[in-house]
Amino acid sequence: MSVLVYVEQVEGKFKKSVFEAVSYAKAIADQQGTSLSAVSIGNVADSELNELGKYGASKVLKVEADQLKNFVNQAYAAVIAEAAKKEGANIVVLSNSFSGKGLAPRVAVKLEAGLIDGAVDLPTGDFSVKKTAFSGKAFAITTLTSANKVIALNPNAFGVKENHTNITIEAFSPEVKSSDLAAIVKEIVRATNKVSLPDAEIVVSGGRGLKGPENWGMVEELADLLGAATACSKPVSDADWRPHSEHVGQTGIAISPNLYIAIGISGAIQHLAGVSSSKVIVVINKDAEAPFFKVADYGIVGDAFEVVPKIIAALKAHKG
Repeated sequence: MSVLVYVEQVEGKFKKSVFEAVSYAKAIADQQGTSLSAVSIGNVADSELNELGKYGASKVLKVEADQLKNFVNQAYAAVIAEAAKKEGANIVVLSNSFSGKGLAPRVAVKLEAGLIDGAVDLPTGDFSVKKTAFSGKAFAITTLTSANKVIALNPNAFGVKENHTNITIEAFSPEVKSSDLAAIVKEIVRATNKVSLPDAEIVVSGGRGLKGPENWGMVEELADLLGAATACSKPVSDADWRPHSEHVGQTGIAISPNLYIAIGISGAIQHLAGVSSSKVIVVINKDAEAPFFKVADYGIVGDAFEVVPKIIAALKAHKG
């Protein structure tokens, strides 16, 4: 038996979350005393696929087909399941990304496998895995006793770890049923000039305390200086101050960056559900009683319009 990892590509390139998933899958393969294979779906150059060998993959199954050029949930799940059967893989690892959240349960059903989504640590001896629970408000220890297992790893939970391995690339052409292509994606429009929220290591987020969209310049300037993604609370996106693609929280995007900076956000439970997995939380709010301070690692009680410009000035001075 072996381990298989699905490597999600975006316009022919791999993001950090992919290398993290490969690093995690390699660690599991080492635990099990077996090898790691990867499956890539879509048009990816061999030079990019070879990068996976730096993190422990010894083989890549390369799947290229016109109907699979864009992400199709059911069809991709079928291909991953077929790749697992071909490799004799009893453990399948995916990143718990937007697409991974949809793929993991489908792959599990096709393989009659147990599923752990939102994993944040490696399995222990009895294959118990720590994972997020209750929309990120708690952790659970889940034990998989099934023969086949599917694990979806939370981004930024494990880290990228190099483990150089000789890698081979093999063309793989599984049958894709027409029923798996009943609904297809014809086009994906991406924001190419921004750091992706799910993959971001640093996120700067704003709330109603910023008073209006005209004041968002300092949030974006701070994010640019830190190489961070920008985000917002639900009331901000509901008011159309910011696009809904930036809304983080229980009903928005769940993130787990290394650093989350919340500016003018009170910290309602719905917002905390989407950001509580952040490794370090910094809160800037003039209300000393704001709930966010109870979960913050660092807090600044002060007016954002005074505090943030001072942080920006200090960063510029440091970089200068």
